[in-house]
Amino acid sequence: MKKTDLEKNKGLKINSAVKRSGTPGRFGQDAGSVLDRREQRKLDQALGLVPFAVKLDAELVRQLRALAEARRSGMNELVAELLKSGLESQVSAQD
Repeated sequence: MKKTDLEKNKGLKINSAVKRSGTPGRFGQDAGSVLDRREQRKLDQALGLVPFAVKLDAELVRQLRALAEARRSGMNELVAELLKSGLESQVSAQD
């Protein structure tokens, strides 16, 4: 057998192995398994979370997003933490 035939056979083996293996969950059907709004609402209610909409200045929102990215956390967690610390400092200032 020639060297080119050996390499061709190796390539065929690799291609068949790739075709036999399944698609990982994060790229296949599981990628679209996002909860619908009703299910997400039920999960949030079970955790005691309540929707709370506010309108904020665009610059403040940019700062919040940057801080959330820096901390590698979500906006909900960040805003909750900042509100708690602000309320605690407000209460301690009144005492």
